[in-house]
Amino acid sequence: MRAFARLVFVNLLRHKIRSLISIAGISFGVAAMLAIVSIALGAIGMFQNILANESQYVIFEKDVSDLFFSSVTMEQIRDLRKMPILDRVDPMLVGIVSSPNHPIVTCFGLEAGDPRVQKAHWLSGDRSQFGKEDNTVYLGSRAAGFLKASPGQVIPIGKGSFRVGGIFQTANGFEDGGVFMPLPLAQAFFHRDDLVSIAAIKLKHEHDGAALKAAVVSQFPGLIALENREFNESYSQFRILNAMSWAIGITSFLLGGMGVANTMLMSVFSRVREIAILRVCGFSKSQVAGLVFGEAAVVAGLGTAGGFAVGLTALKAMNAAPQLQGYIQAVIRPDIVAAIIAIAFITAFAGALYPAWFASTIQPVDALRFE
Repeated sequence: MRAFARLVFVNLLRHKIRSLISIAGISFGVAAMLAIVSIALGAIGMFQNILANESQYVIFEKDVSDLFFSSVTMEQIRDLRKMPILDRVDPMLVGIVSSPNHPIVTCFGLEAGDPRVQKAHWLSGDRSQFGKEDNTVYLGSRAAGFLKASPGQVIPIGKGSFRVGGIFQTANGFEDGGVFMPLPLAQAFFHRDDLVSIAAIKLKHEHDGAALKAAVVSQFPGLIALENREFNESYSQFRILNAMSWAIGITSFLLGGMGVANTMLMSVFSRVREIAILRVCGFSKSQVAGLVFGEAAVVAGLGTAGGFAVGLTALKAMNAAPQLQGYIQAVIRPDIVAAIIAIAFITAFAGALYPAWFASTIQPVDALRFE
């Protein structure tokens, strides 16, 4: 067995450049998939946390493609608050605002009692004044940084100018890079009088979820109530982002698999006579094929290790970058790691299938005459 393993490494070392190219291809695929999938899942998780802030259910307009287009009326919010099974109803209006050199900034229209306002770590300003001062907005700490804004300063947002009433810090990157407006101000700014995007619902008792859904169906036929978990599983944008990240990562692996196939095939062609001698010395077809698969396994193992090293380093660097801090919250779950390792080895073995078959079919007599 040791001699067999040594022969595998000797064959790879005899073709260092081709072996390194294959290892680099697998490494690129592993690093790309790790980074892309982890960032995508982290982004999805951050957005989910925005919606699930101390709530169990989300109510929004039925059959909308994106929550930015959802409309829930304040009258419906008031009716929801009359339901005895509900502990809290927190409306939120979500929109996009612009500022010089920053064309896309997320804006949240909130009531003063919203947990996002009350639970945040205020760096400056008075949380008790939220919504009590005219033409005043509040900034997440990252938004204050890239907008170069300080408390009391007047900043341009869209076609208007607003005073910064305070700056607070949140654990969520999207929120921390956002502009927060009192709900009436946001409704006026976005010309959505008496409308919000969603209502975050906290039940008095968790077992009342079915009753809430039934009440929404009967009283508000244009709305839908989903448990946070149900929303996360059904929201089309989350599914698209997740599918795209895996598709890009798998495409990267296919490129790596082509490199493995090329390396294995060239390796077999360059040592046809050597394989013939091994057959004469007693190597069976399966043992010859095993040599090729063994080389592919070593390439996959080294490529996977290198890919994880590169991917984790890249994620750490992006997380530490001031421009991205707070937005990159990579999710590295055990099932993701296992899936990436499995795909890496499957890709390598798939690339070695034809070379292994070709090597096993070499006939000693014909091979010794091979030029």
